[in-house]
Amino acid sequence: MGGFCGVISKDDCVLDLFYGTDYHSHLGTHRGGMAILNESGFQRSIHNIQNSPFRSKFEHDIPKFSGKVGIGVISDTDPQPLVMCSKLGAFAIVTVGYVDNIEELKKELFEQNSMQLQFSTTSGMVGPTEVVSALIATQSSIVEGLKYVQQKVKGSCSILIIDETGRLYAMRDRWGRTPVILGKKDGAMIALMESCALANLGYEYVRDIGPGEVVELTVEVDITLVEPGKRMAICSFLWVYYGYPASSYEGRNIEMTRYRCGSALAKRTPTVADAACGIPDSGISHALGYAHEAGIKYARPFVKYTPTWARSFMPSDQRQREHVARMKLITIPGLIKNRKLVFCDDSIVRGTQLGKQAIKLYSEGCLETHMRIASPPLLYPCKFLNFSRSKSEYDLVTRRYIRGHEGENADVSKYIDAEGEPYARMVEFIREKLNLTSLAFQRIDDLVKAIGLPAENLCTYCWTGKDVSIDGEGYKCPCASCPHANAN
Repeated sequence: MGGFCGVISKDDCVLDLFYGTDYHSHLGTHRGGMAILNESGFQRSIHNIQNSPFRSKFEHDIPKFSGKVGIGVISDTDPQPLVMCSKLGAFAIVTVGYVDNIEELKKELFEQNSMQLQFSTTSGMVGPTEVVSALIATQSSIVEGLKYVQQKVKGSCSILIIDETGRLYAMRDRWGRTPVILGKKDGAMIALMESCALANLGYEYVRDIGPGEVVELTVEVDITLVEPGKRMAICSFLWVYYGYPASSYEGRNIEMTRYRCGSALAKRTPTVADAACGIPDSGISHALGYAHEAGIKYARPFVKYTPTWARSFMPSDQRQREHVARMKLITIPGLIKNRKLVFCDDSIVRGTQLGKQAIKLYSEGCLETHMRIASPPLLYPCKFLNFSRSKSEYDLVTRRYIRGHEGENADVSKYIDAEGEPYARMVEFIREKLNLTSLAFQRIDDLVKAIGLPAENLCTYCWTGKDVSIDGEGYKCPCASCPHANAN
């Protein structure tokens, strides 16, 4: 995935940028970077953060940095920020998203000789930020270049740019799949993805940038340079999993949404249990909502060792991912033995980790393990955001089941309907494979209600296969008037 932060200030911006970027560390574990413009030009630093967090890697750089405008990034793709030299002058850039047609764009740019730019860093290959930079540089201005990126990129791309004159531009992805949020305090403005960073840095929330909108930030105001589009498809998985609990996107808080998800699971799929439990970290909020609605205790039979272990989905190697998952969770036997437990988690991807956790629970004396998943079954690999390390659609346990029962060219769409027999058989297969007493997934309509945005504004592609940018519409809520925008 990844996240970014940009600050422009009448005074030095370095500390706000440093801490603002750090608040996005949960969104990636590969690289972090900052670029700051001052009288001497661009200062930049990039570090590998796979084995050490952003803050500890960059705290030694901070005394060396100075400037009134800067951008920072947590990246799971290429080394960023880039500082580019082009016919538009020098500029620093960070990107977040996923360029699905990167090979096509690279070929086109090389044929046009547009990739003959002076990159100030190289990863041994042309990465997405380099390609986006080259697209921008083919146009007559940075703003025209940003508009061109929106037209050319398939997938998603949100951008922060500083030009050599000190102008700070922010652009949200064309369909608004990722959030870009503005904040303000006396003499400074900030653009970032996680709104939870605002309050502790002294900023007040201003607004969410609209889908495809381009703004220029000054120390006092934001100026819209490209009007937002009329259609939004923000990623629903932000609320389910990878968004930070204290953040809000489009006015919908993540922690409160997860409580509502858990509550919906308790209403829809109740079970007799001694306690509700969350698989750390994101499952905890869902479990609290479940426990409250079900009127049962909340317990923590799994405790996560947080000081050193990263999120398990981040390593690209499956064996390493499983090792991380095994090492980071520690059981509390006294909360497990002779108990019937219902567990909440955000999703099931491969299922390997969850199956091993169930075996561990039984070895500790658990009588029953009931699993409640806060999202619907994942049927389609995401092609818009880089939040999963899956190499193939058959990394998904659902798709392996479908292939095993119907072959390579099966009709996946019939497994979407939670009332249908194919769906029921698929869920039962997963339950049995993972050694669970019972298993239930969130209904799509319940998830939409929990988020509280109109269904047509949410991307649910990974569950439904509906792509708003192709189909013109996403998931259709069964409610007559879709009144969910009243939720908070």
